Amino acid sequence: MNVKTMAEARPRVKGIERAVALAQRLQHVFVGTADRDGTPHIAAAARLEITGDSNLAVSSWFCPATVSNLQENRKVSVVVWNPETDEGVQVVGAVERIEETAILDGYAPEIETAEPSPQVERRLIVGVEKVIAFSHAAHSDTEV
Repeated sequence: MNVKTMAEARPRVKGIERAVALAQRLQHVFVGTADRDGTPHIAAAARLEITGDSNLAVSSWFCPATVSNLQENRKVSVVVWNPETDEGVQVVGAVERIEETAILDGYAPEIETAEPSPQVERRLIVGVEKVIAFSHAAHSDTEV
């Protein structure tokens, strides 16, 4: 018997390719999370890639608030937006898993800053529910 994971069982969500192509051109995305009480938090990332028919991966050295929020509330919004052309999309979904892809090892005083920095690079695997148009101009949150 062939058992499919949740991600494999879902059909490809329309607009995923558009989100990834735009992110590759712009080299930045914004990741919106919220804690259990609904307090929002925005993080920035540079990499977005397709990992399955209805999954995306977002990679960055996410700050502790992002990781903490996702442990309490898996819902996420990823925005890719070009302010020069007002072209953008919002990917809405839930983080299915968090992968650690790199860990800082050791202390390098010549590159350390006074402010603490994230010590672990993470990859968020997002189960995409929908991709909607995003712009500064008036819009209706229609799926792309």
